[in-house]
Amino acid sequence: MMSSVNETFEDNLYEGYNDYHSAFNTKNIDQDIFLQEALLKSSYGRRARIPTGFKTPGTGMRLGTSSGFKDVTGMPLRPVTGRTDTAQRPMTAVSGAGYTSQRRGPSGFVVGPMTSSMSRSELLEERVEDKIKRQEKNIMSLVDESCIAASKKNFPLALEKAKEASAKERNLIRLQEQAGLGDTHNIDLTYLVLFNLASQYENNEMSNEALNSYSVIIRNRMFQNSNQLKINMGNIYAKAGQIPKAIKMYRMALDQVPNTFKDLRVKIMHNIGLLFVRLGQYNDACSSFEYIMQERPNFKAGLFALLCHYAMGDKDKMKHSFKNLLDSRLDIDEDKYQITDSNESSKLVMELIRDDKLSRLEKKLKSYAHSAILTAAKLISPVIDVNYNLGYNWCLEAVNNSFHASLAGELEVNKALAALKQGSVNEAIDSLKALQKRGDLRLATTAATDLSFIHYLQGNLDEAEKYGELAKEADSYNSGAYVNLGNVALSRGDSEKAKHLYLLALDNDPSSIDALYNLGLLHKQQGEYEDALDYFLKLHSILSSHPPVLYQLAHLHQLVGDLDQAIEWFLQLLSLVPSDPSILQKLGEIYDSDNDKQQAYHYHYEAYRYLPSELSVLDWLGSYYISHRVPEKAIQFYEKAALMQPNETKWPLLIGSCHRRAGNYQAALNTYKETLAKFPGDIECLKFLVKLCSDLGLKETNEYALELKRAEKTKEVRERISSSRSGSRRSSGRSSSGRGGPSPGQMESPLPSAGGRSHVTIEAGYSDPLGPLQERPRTGMAAPKTPWAIDEDFADEEITTDLLPE
Repeated sequence: MMSSVNETFEDNLYEGYNDYHSAFNTKNIDQDIFLQEALLKSSYGRRARIPTGFKTPGTGMRLGTSSGFKDVTGMPLRPVTGRTDTAQRPMTAVSGAGYTSQRRGPSGFVVGPMTSSMSRSELLEERVEDKIKRQEKNIMSLVDESCIAASKKNFPLALEKAKEASAKERNLIRLQEQAGLGDTHNIDLTYLVLFNLASQYENNEMSNEALNSYSVIIRNRMFQNSNQLKINMGNIYAKAGQIPKAIKMYRMALDQVPNTFKDLRVKIMHNIGLLFVRLGQYNDACSSFEYIMQERPNFKAGLFALLCHYAMGDKDKMKHSFKNLLDSRLDIDEDKYQITDSNESSKLVMELIRDDKLSRLEKKLKSYAHSAILTAAKLISPVIDVNYNLGYNWCLEAVNNSFHASLAGELEVNKALAALKQGSVNEAIDSLKALQKRGDLRLATTAATDLSFIHYLQGNLDEAEKYGELAKEADSYNSGAYVNLGNVALSRGDSEKAKHLYLLALDNDPSSIDALYNLGLLHKQQGEYEDALDYFLKLHSILSSHPPVLYQLAHLHQLVGDLDQAIEWFLQLLSLVPSDPSILQKLGEIYDSDNDKQQAYHYHYEAYRYLPSELSVLDWLGSYYISHRVPEKAIQFYEKAALMQPNETKWPLLIGSCHRRAGNYQAALNTYKETLAKFPGDIECLKFLVKLCSDLGLKETNEYALELKRAEKTKEVRERISSSRSGSRRSSGRSSSGRGGPSPGQMESPLPSAGGRSHVTIEAGYSDPLGPLQERPRTGMAAPKTPWAIDEDFADEEITTDLLPE
């Protein structure tokens, strides 16, 4: 640049002073929003609000020498000398100094033709609009963060963000009103903020706040479709138990929903029907469900309508509802899964389609439809006709004539199982045999498995094995068939074969509950406690709250000596069956063995409170009070035991002993006399009488002493006579118990099963509170395969059965 200046120095003396860097270009400086906002906040901006005139620069106010200021047109300007008017004369001599004839703005910058016509109020108004847009963007960001937090179940954070967005939205409205831009407010933004706030209140179970927020939205007529939010208000009222208010809200919302929105109207009517059921108004509930069946038939509404008619006892309407249920269809195309092209790529695509999310949803819907039909048939069959068989036959005929004829076989299986529950075993066997002979392989396998189970329970092991083999041959992956065959082998005493068959069942179905339970019992009865624990822990992962499984885990830990873990499992079991006296007694025994008498007393007393007739608990409580030197409190327990065993001399003698320990000698003497009158010649009672009378110095001492001698002589004579008559038997008994037979501390207990042929030696001191029925092998019953059918083997058993006195 300097070289060009030297070359043309003689031609133009000031050429080059007007060239400057682009960063100093002030041509469009008035359009720079950020700079204008910064200047507005500065002292120049505050000074601009003061209504003062602009001062025309004179000769004493040099704005620069060679900085090259220009106006927006690019022409150099010169300052004026001695002039104060608005008309300014340009001076050519000092054009490079940067003087201009244009008026400068309040911040000292040149006011060009673009801004010269704009007032300060217009400039401020434009900046307020920018601020409004920025605040709207911040509010939307807060709403997005609130929704994301709610999707992650972080409801407190979502509510905090929703409240912050609501506060900023109110500030935005205030700002717009102050700037006179109230008409430009975004109504949709207000609706979004209020709706999100109400939703977050609802998620945080703040019902009153949520209802108030929804009410604010509904009362504002500027919000479109706001009346549909009454559905949300109805949901809140229903959750709070205010059923009439919930129904009112649902009906108000239903009046505002157009008839074209059929799905939404059906959902509202479904909620209204359920609420009427909760109120016991089955007639109104039926009206709601029947409306749904006319507009958009589905299996859920059909089943609920049938249940309402069943509750009212209307047989004709039950039949009508069952037919409507069968007329319902699923929008599922079964043909789309058929492979028509033999191409390998097409086969792979079809295999992927069969297990995608849509196909899984379709399978779920189909399963629910079948379950609804079978449940309805099982429910109404006993009541729609004279007897159960005629009712079930009517349901079978209706199913065969419907779109769901494939369910007829499962319905016949359910009929056979229902007959079995009612005690009609022969009828159930005949029905299953008829199904077993049909051509349907699936039904034949199910029938053979159930027949094997029935014959096993009857003790007919040959027939059970026969049908078990048939079921295995029909379906080699049928775990129930292997379980039944394992039970048969176990009943015949072949534990190794039974274990092998149970393991085969697990290979085919790793989650087979029957096989896991039976393997655990088998290892437990063989003394392999660690292996038994492994199987029951696997079973616990499947059935986390099944009482028999929890008991087995607790007892196995007790057997291996881990008392702390045993107590923990027993406490978990007690949380499921808190009123079971056997578990309470078991915990008391564990604490007693651990010398924690206080906890032992607590659980024994709780067991006594739930079952006052348990003799062992009564005996322990009496002994506890005697050991703590409070014998008068032990008397009540021994008196109850004496009422339960009136022919046992142990209890009245203990009562007399308690009176004697308490210092009530007269009561003790009377008790002993009453016992002697009831049991003449009782040696123990006579001994106590002789001792007590001697201490008291009574005359009856000699009489009771003579009677005691006669009783002892009589006992010796009887023992001699009995020993002379059964000497050989006594000797053989002693040899068997001392050498080859079980020890006195052991007893023979059969493996609990239908056959009852295999015997396992267990300790006599152990009495399983769950009873032998709980430790029978689990059977491989094939049907039904519903989650609530898992406990069918325990349906007729109570944990406290074996504790009840015979």
